[in-house]
Amino acid sequence: MIANKNVTGAGQVWTRQVSERMDTTTRTWGEKVADAIQKWNVLPLLMGFLLGRALILEELTPFVIPYFIVMFYIRRDCILTTGFALILGAFTQSVPVGLQTILSVVLSLVVCRIMERTRRKDFSRTPILVVVTVFISHLLYAALTNQVNTYELVMVAVEAVLGFVLTLIFIQSLSIIHLAKPYEPLKNEEIVSLVILLASLMTGTVDWMVEGISMEHVLSRYLLLVFAFVGGGTIGAAVGVVTGLILSLANVSALLQINLLAFSGLLAGLLKEGGKVGVSAGLLIGSAILAIYGGAEETLYFSLVETSISIALFILTPAALWKKVARFIPGTPENLQSHQEYMRRVRDVTAGKIQQFSDLFTQLSHSFALTADRDEIEEQADAFLSRVTEFTCQKCWKKEQCWEKDMQATYEGMRFLMDKVYENGTLAGVTPPRDWERKCVKTEKVMTVIEQEYDRQQSFDQLKKQVKESRKLVADQLSGVSRVMSDFAREIQREGMELSLQEKQVSKALEGLGLSVRRVDIHSLEEGKVDIEISQPTCYGRDECAKIVAPMLTEILGENIVVRQRHCEAQKDGSCTMCLASAKTFEIDIGVAGAAKDGKLLSGDSFRTMDLGNGKMALAISDGMGNGERASLESQSALDMLQQLLRSGMDEKISIKTVNSVLALRSTEEMFATVDLALIDLQTAHTRFIKIGSTPSFVKRSHDVITITANNLPVGILDEIEVDVVSRMLKPGDLLIMMSDGIYEAPRHIENRQVWMKRIISELETDDPQEVADLLLEKVIRQHSGKIVDDMTVLVARIDRFVPQWAAIQVHGMPKLERPRIVS
Repeated sequence: MIANKNVTGAGQVWTRQVSERMDTTTRTWGEKVADAIQKWNVLPLLMGFLLGRALILEELTPFVIPYFIVMFYIRRDCILTTGFALILGAFTQSVPVGLQTILSVVLSLVVCRIMERTRRKDFSRTPILVVVTVFISHLLYAALTNQVNTYELVMVAVEAVLGFVLTLIFIQSLSIIHLAKPYEPLKNEEIVSLVILLASLMTGTVDWMVEGISMEHVLSRYLLLVFAFVGGGTIGAAVGVVTGLILSLANVSALLQINLLAFSGLLAGLLKEGGKVGVSAGLLIGSAILAIYGGAEETLYFSLVETSISIALFILTPAALWKKVARFIPGTPENLQSHQEYMRRVRDVTAGKIQQFSDLFTQLSHSFALTADRDEIEEQADAFLSRVTEFTCQKCWKKEQCWEKDMQATYEGMRFLMDKVYENGTLAGVTPPRDWERKCVKTEKVMTVIEQEYDRQQSFDQLKKQVKESRKLVADQLSGVSRVMSDFAREIQREGMELSLQEKQVSKALEGLGLSVRRVDIHSLEEGKVDIEISQPTCYGRDECAKIVAPMLTEILGENIVVRQRHCEAQKDGSCTMCLASAKTFEIDIGVAGAAKDGKLLSGDSFRTMDLGNGKMALAISDGMGNGERASLESQSALDMLQQLLRSGMDEKISIKTVNSVLALRSTEEMFATVDLALIDLQTAHTRFIKIGSTPSFVKRSHDVITITANNLPVGILDEIEVDVVSRMLKPGDLLIMMSDGIYEAPRHIENRQVWMKRIISELETDDPQEVADLLLEKVIRQHSGKIVDDMTVLVARIDRFVPQWAAIQVHGMPKLERPRIVS
């Protein structure tokens, strides 16, 4: 087993190494470029450079301090690169701006180091910290340059307010770029924050002109194309408005860009279904219309050229880039796929940990089960005789003569007596060997000590047997827990195939029947475990889900489908949501009748009908010792534990043994209860009966009555019990009758109660479970002239084939639905 594990582990390592090599050889050039950008901190360098030279209202630089301080908390590893890029970008704008940026960066670094000593690692104080730093740095620079006046103070206050707002925006947007997880969709305010950051970066390209072509316009329209292609018209229009507004603050003459970008973004997003060509056409048409609206022929020419360049850049953009952006936009297929991948990884990790615990319980079960019987008879015999001689021969004056000169005869004689005491349990009437008796001077004492040692050995063996049985029970329980956890791990790892094709087929079939379907969600198509959710406009009480939808699904799936749950007019728009699932092959109708001893209110009998959730139904009766409240508590306690164990997936034998061990150990007083359990498979009607100290059960099939019996003591008496399982295959129309001993043993004057009960049951003319239960209880009470001599409970179940309510409605001509394979 260890060798197999080693081979498996080596195979997994080899497979992982091969896959890693394949990944490195098949990586695209885009991924290699992305790694190089991350390695050399190109992104912080470029962003810092553009934000360092970005101006608002032609003189304010509100981006430097917020960006530097936020990056200090988010990317401490590249803070020097960030500061250098900000200073470099500022000097490209002008020398005074560069000098002011140096002072701002140095002061920001000092303030961050001071705040670091307070051990505050969150962003709660960052906006206030930015406002204070902006005030100090700008006032200090104004004082050094002798420019302190009212106008300068007002502009410093404006820049501080802008820094406060930009800090809140940078905290969200930079966290998205550097820290965001791909499976987390962005909120609307996060998308706006990200767009503001990108537009702020574009302000650093203001006045970059190439042959009359503005780089600012090219980049803004390129950004618009990417977001419109990913998010549609709403995102495109929002990006256009925000980008145009930020750019207009940097360049007052660019107010027309707000209208152009907003309209073009909306039009490009509306043509998203046309792919890159549709989005590009929307931007081109929108920019051309507003350029014509401007009225200048030269403006139209440059606008079309700038739009064409941005379209060319967009077309040349690798799919990996816009797909990465799409992973953050809610509602996109890429975001849904990313979320599914994350959930799949979480599922695999969870299933792996559960499987590890399952393996641990399996190993513990094996360790408890390693109590194999060894052939220790000779060792036990020698130890037995050694203890006997210790109390008899050690102080005898003939010890040397018996055990040194005549050891063989002495040993054979005492071995003869030991064998006899093991055969008979006593040495009374046993004649020892004549030669041994003639030599031994303590014959009677030796025989007495042998009997005493035998009694002590029997007690010790009994204790060892109990320990062994307890170990076996613990091993079985651990094995059962391991099996349940292993099944649960496999259930978690089970991954269904894409069901969109089947959903479209079901939707088309329903529309073909004249129904207006809004949504079809198929959760499972596994046979016997179908789970489908359908939403449609309300049917105003016509019950279309049961009369039309369920029969149609029954036809195309080839198995009975029923409406498990429905919510009619539960939605504000008057929609109806229905949940359809596989129907069981059989159904059970239950009838119960009971009475407490002497007509009291509280009976010591308890019963349960338990739906175990895995296509099985459990029927159980428990009779506590005696009558009254204590007996009721015993029986209910036994059934409560049994129900929890069965619903958890534990095997019925282990469940019964566990209940027995708990009841036996829970109290030092006598506390026991009978358990009569029937487990019915609703798909096959195969039934397993377990009877622990309970009376026989009966199955009435037409005029025949079948008796089901088993001989076991009640639970709670012995530490270890043997559980016998009796299996029967029930048929439609069968009546299963289970009863407590108050019913079965009530007729005291009848010798063969089983024959009497079979005759009473066979004479019943009704097959209604409740009527059968009432009639049996009445007949038993009448046997005692109306007296209730014990707690009485009778549970009757009738097995019938399940027939859907609208089974007569058949929908013909429907194509069969192909069930996908379930991949584990």
